[in-house]
Amino acid sequence: MTRVIFLGTPEFSATVMKGLIKEGYDIVAAVTQPDKPVGRKQKLQKSPVKLIAEDENIKLYQPAKLPGSPEVEELKSLNADLIITAAYGQFLPTSFLNSAKVAAINVHGSLLPKYRGGAPIQWSLLNGDKETGITIMYMVKGMDAGDIISQEKIAITDDDDNGSLFEKMAVVGRELLLDTVPKILSGDIAPVAQDPDKVVFSPNISKEQEHIDFTKSAQQVHNQIRALSPDPGAWMMLNGQRTKLYKTNVEEINSDQAAGTVYDLGKKRLVIVAGDGQGVAIKRIQPAGKKVMDIANYMNGLGKNLEKGQQVIDE
Repeated sequence: MTRVIFLGTPEFSATVMKGLIKEGYDIVAAVTQPDKPVGRKQKLQKSPVKLIAEDENIKLYQPAKLPGSPEVEELKSLNADLIITAAYGQFLPTSFLNSAKVAAINVHGSLLPKYRGGAPIQWSLLNGDKETGITIMYMVKGMDAGDIISQEKIAITDDDDNGSLFEKMAVVGRELLLDTVPKILSGDIAPVAQDPDKVVFSPNISKEQEHIDFTKSAQQVHNQIRALSPDPGAWMMLNGQRTKLYKTNVEEINSDQAAGTVYDLGKKRLVIVAGDGQGVAIKRIQPAGKKVMDIANYMNGLGKNLEKGQQVIDE
């Protein structure tokens, strides 16, 4: 039986991990990020990978930093055939990668060499791409720089946000990995080196990028909102409250009003002018301290005092 060390953290990783378990791979250890405090009470939350490891009685490691840790030395001693990572979130020491008897591979959420780095799915949405994909690649010292073993494209629809695209890509990643691993084990592969001239990086989203800038085009604002939905959520100041927007549409309104102006509103409607004169129609919203709600509920309550022509953009 093929012995695997699996490293991952979010639901994307969990979907891939479940596929390996179902196919009978022997996961001798799972590595995930430390439990994360969430919410106003900062309650510690286990990662999806940790929950699976506990359910399946798989030995679990959660070092704050894997390089130089006692855990990495123990992992190297496990004599795994494969080291497989999927959205783990840390750099891995070369000595650890070299400890795999067959290969150390990564399930990456883009069509490399485009979008190396920690936020490939978010950046594909931020940039308004029409397609993305999954890459299975060898792991090397450089960030996502290893040779490509296999790839599969995925269409990005107008309705996709970060959450829906993650779900679709996790399933494709799982299936592509399960198709690729037997070929790696048998040597039936022809890896392809990445073209350095086509490398694009996708760094983690900063706190500054979560703030919505209505001076940008309506499409750019819409892309920002869906790239950060449902987590961490893009925000603006509205009615004096820090307010997150989770779902929007672009409307062609050709307004000459200033960016951040309320163009239209109603019982189920709120449209704000963007920097190119087009509209951002808000569909789902979350004022500070409130639950996520559709725009009808917002306009029936907190949004009642908004008026057409009102400037809501915060300088």
